[in-house]
Amino acid sequence: MNKEQFKDLHQDKVFKNLYNGEWIESSTGKTIDIKSPIDGNYLGSIQAMSKEEVDKAIDNAAEVQKLWAETPINKRVDILNRAADILEEHVEELADILVLEIAKDKKSCASEVQRTADFIRFTADAAKQMGGETIPADSFPGMKKNKISVVTRVPLGVVLAIAPFNYPINLSASKIAPALAAGNSVVLKPPTQGSIATLYLAEVFNKAGVPAGVLNTITGKGSEIGDYLAVHEKIDFINFTGSTEVGQHLSKIVAMKPLLLELGGKDAAIVLEDADLDEAATNIVSGAYSYSGQRCTAVKRILVMDSIADELVAKVKAKVEKLKVGDPREEGVVVSNLISEKSAEFVESLITDAKEKGAKVLVGGNREGSLVYPTLVDNVTLDMRLAWDEPFGPVLPIIRISSIEEAIEISNKSDYGLQGCVFTKNIDKAFYIANKLEVGTVQVNNKPERGPDHFPFLGVKASGMGTQGIRYSIEAMSRPKAIVLNLNNVE
Repeated sequence: MNKEQFKDLHQDKVFKNLYNGEWIESSTGKTIDIKSPIDGNYLGSIQAMSKEEVDKAIDNAAEVQKLWAETPINKRVDILNRAADILEEHVEELADILVLEIAKDKKSCASEVQRTADFIRFTADAAKQMGGETIPADSFPGMKKNKISVVTRVPLGVVLAIAPFNYPINLSASKIAPALAAGNSVVLKPPTQGSIATLYLAEVFNKAGVPAGVLNTITGKGSEIGDYLAVHEKIDFINFTGSTEVGQHLSKIVAMKPLLLELGGKDAAIVLEDADLDEAATNIVSGAYSYSGQRCTAVKRILVMDSIADELVAKVKAKVEKLKVGDPREEGVVVSNLISEKSAEFVESLITDAKEKGAKVLVGGNREGSLVYPTLVDNVTLDMRLAWDEPFGPVLPIIRISSIEEAIEISNKSDYGLQGCVFTKNIDKAFYIANKLEVGTVQVNNKPERGPDHFPFLGVKASGMGTQGIRYSIEAMSRPKAIVLNLNNVE
């Protein structure tokens, strides 16, 4: 990142927090070191803020929010478009930061930054379409024409945005931009791993002209300040992306505070007899192993009909064996170090459990520190943890089925309900299965994925709460307000 443009953000690799338009250090004197998952090299440190500093940041955001809500939409739009322009100027620099901080390949990192700029611009366009409606009273039985309801949308107040490590820039901006468009102020809690990139994103919005205090950042360990943030009386809305365990915990402690949650998944790829197996194999491998499987929408199990299972498995196995493993700074690397050794140990435990219960590891199965080699496991049965737990790593179980109804039953038995996909040439069967699956989205003849970003994105059951997607997010972060006109001398 251009140091001249972003010189106030950090000093000697110690990153500050954005408060009331300025970058400040914490009074605690405590910092958290950020190291690269690739090689353990030190990347920088972030501030560990105190609860008193959290109070100040939230109080500041609440104080300025009403002024921001009064800002004409066209001026909010201009600021968002400037943010997109600045972000686009720094795609390469931000991508380089992401590669080191979250061990994702350069092409995917650059794509994330560019996609984020596109997201912000689309949000700006959507903001211009924000409108209300008028409702005549006489459309209801027994009413006359002397009442008219004028319905507008108003912001909720202070939005707490909590982003995950795997897409820290995109999934921060997907919270910030709609919130700002709707007239809210934002308190942003970056993920610990991914915080450096996220703080650069905050400076992008700052330099674009977001008024002082309308966007503040808070860094620190979620275990120390997360609950305090969530239950704070001046936080009006929480938009969280992360683990199901944390999301469920949030929903329990915030009482009646509105939430928008994007949590885990156990997305199934259902492959029928008439599917194009080459297409299915390509999509499944890409869906399962991209960014080492550290995506909520990753394919996390194959449900394949017995009659074609051997043929499909052979095609998938051949593709998995060709995946490049190693340092994500090398071109073509798909699977690299997971975000932590703890994550890798969990993935390994699922593989070990499956092997001990009779599953067959066709590819991989080995671990070196935080690196888990791409693993394909056949003959997985429903008594194995791998059939149900979300690994968040490069391991794919194969469950052989004998009927469509069995595929539906196994898919729906999961606690998760994010996405699923069906591979078939029979549109009737595709729609039948899609209508039966208890998930937010079903992809037909493609892998699960988030986007395009103006599509609705949601999970049911343990996979989330509420609907995201540009227009949907703006609506989630605002509410209807009705003004009723009572007219005289109107029959």
